[in-house]
Amino acid sequence: MKSADSRTSWLAALAIGVGVQSVWAQGNDTLVPLTFQPLPLGAIKPSGWLQDQLALSANGLAGHEHDFYNYVAHSTWLGGTEEYSDLREGFPYWFNGLVPLAYSLDDSRLLDQVHSAADYVLGAQQDDGWLGPETGTERNFWGRMPFFLGLMNMADADEAYTEKIVDALWKFSGLMNGMLRDNYTGYHYHDGDQVSQGDEQWGRVRVQDMLITLQWLYTEHSDGHNGTQLLENMDMLIKGSLNWADWYNPTTYIKQDLNTVADDITDANFPYEHGVNVGQGLKALAVFRRYAHNDSLVGTTKNAVDWTFQYHGGASGAILADERLAGLAPYYGSETCTIVETMYSLSYLYQALGDASYADRCEKTAFNALPVQLTPDWWARQYVSQPNQPYAENLTETPFWNVNSWGQSYGLEVDYPCCTVNHPQGYPKFAAAMYVKSGDSGIAHALLGPGSVTVGDDTVDCTTTYPFGDILEYNINSKSGFDFYVRVPGWADTSKTTVTVGSTSSNVDIDAHTGLHKISIPSGPTKVTYNIGNPGIVLENRANDTVAVHYGALVFALAIPSANSSTQPKAYNNGGNDYLPDGYAPAQSRDYQYHNTSSWNYAIDPDTLVVHGTDFTGALPNPLFAPGANPLSMTAKGCEISWGYYHGVPDTPPTGNARKCIGDVVDVRLEPLGGAKLHLVDLPTLTLT
Repeated sequence: MKSADSRTSWLAALAIGVGVQSVWAQGNDTLVPLTFQPLPLGAIKPSGWLQDQLALSANGLAGHEHDFYNYVAHSTWLGGTEEYSDLREGFPYWFNGLVPLAYSLDDSRLLDQVHSAADYVLGAQQDDGWLGPETGTERNFWGRMPFFLGLMNMADADEAYTEKIVDALWKFSGLMNGMLRDNYTGYHYHDGDQVSQGDEQWGRVRVQDMLITLQWLYTEHSDGHNGTQLLENMDMLIKGSLNWADWYNPTTYIKQDLNTVADDITDANFPYEHGVNVGQGLKALAVFRRYAHNDSLVGTTKNAVDWTFQYHGGASGAILADERLAGLAPYYGSETCTIVETMYSLSYLYQALGDASYADRCEKTAFNALPVQLTPDWWARQYVSQPNQPYAENLTETPFWNVNSWGQSYGLEVDYPCCTVNHPQGYPKFAAAMYVKSGDSGIAHALLGPGSVTVGDDTVDCTTTYPFGDILEYNINSKSGFDFYVRVPGWADTSKTTVTVGSTSSNVDIDAHTGLHKISIPSGPTKVTYNIGNPGIVLENRANDTVAVHYGALVFALAIPSANSSTQPKAYNNGGNDYLPDGYAPAQSRDYQYHNTSSWNYAIDPDTLVVHGTDFTGALPNPLFAPGANPLSMTAKGCEISWGYYHGVPDTPPTGNARKCIGDVVDVRLEPLGGAKLHLVDLPTLTLT
């Protein structure tokens, strides 16, 4: 992330953390169990369109950063000298995403990358237990948090690494205990620390990611170790954290556009307003609850998620924060880092709390907000994407809080490198959470998509084009039978949703909390067909008298035709205007601008919307998320309207009598958002028939 000191001071926020202990019940020697147990990385194998996306990522930017990208290949973590900040987070972010990508695909080239990286860091563990290149006052816990998540996944996936990872983490935990007891060394700022007084707070507001690893270590690998010491670490980390429960409070939480709020208020709350912090922090209180045994945090977590999207969310499932939370205007941006962290938090929340709304939100973000921010070949990414973005190019001025003029173009490291190293976790972690364990022996398809899972003697293989189609076909084999569950999305028409086992069809009987329908699977082979009742086009009312168009789990956007131009990659600093050296990046790595080749200022008549392509059969195209590639589309009647600009991008559209046609009524085309790189999501409406 960008240095806190580059824009505003977080020092006033220190007071927010005072009194945090009052929120937590005293922990004990057990952790609150998760509602659904995650399966070890590698047990789930994506297929179909989802496997295609992971393969594109593996063959694209994510899979080649280890070869050339300074903040990975030459990171101080691997004996180099390159970092984009004193926090040394670039390599840990990359590792956290590459581990699930490599093991989900069984990709030997990527496995070699993560093995060599893990071998180096584990082999360089310092005598006192520290993992990482820092010594003395350089040490700060934050960079370890994403790295440890990657180690946790690797230990689950690969028996060859389990023991060495577990031993290294226990050794680190002993050191951590002493540091925390020593006035929160490495966690809170002390005079002389190399990490600044502003930047030390990243770890305090993101500590839930450390706790996930510690809780895994405690529940899965505590035999023969000092579990009490690990619990002490959890206690001190929580009590020393910045307290999300204080922020998600009706008297504190800001429910309006933060750009209309006085600086003294927003500056004091900045740790909770930073977009990536919010994406990571949605799960924080559910993680804390496992230790604290405080069930009031369940309701606070629900408020956290609901308020975030109600007051600062896009229709696509993106959190609008460029780089700080904003409001609902369609010119605000959402950072790619925020998207992938939001997906991970929501999938964790469904596993932890079992509330089906979190799975619904996770799918929405995964199927809409994430793919639109990557080029179809996964070699370039945006820093931010906007709900209404009819061009993605170097802007003459920007509407953003802290994003440069290149931020919504596509490239290697446009605006800031964090999204380059952090984006790889998105679909791999989604795929790894598709199936979960329910109860002692049940298996649930929690996040819907194509893929298989093997648990003991039971195998489930799902073939589907979901969310681009509504039928999921399962081939199941079991030695002795088990309970299988499918999640019914909240948007589904349950009166039309059926499950067919063999030749027997039935309507679904859904658990109101989890959204699951149970199917008893006998021993032997079983075929199950799950048909989700699609209610058709659904309109979501958005700000400024606009609508967003939903069809199942997909958001459809007005697609703006484009012509693209590209250059060799540019460095993120100095405004993003300096080219990186010739030969630095592979030839496939380019910086792109998407220029609209038609008018964009349309209003539509929503009563004329028609869906096309629902009868397609066969495999989805690859690349799937390219303009015009998806077999699904919509048409509607529309016309151009007078629509002005705000800081170089489309303003909110006119309302009332000011909204009227200035041209002929024409047919306009809408596409699933993921492929519509130039798009309007929040659409003004007119009656045209």
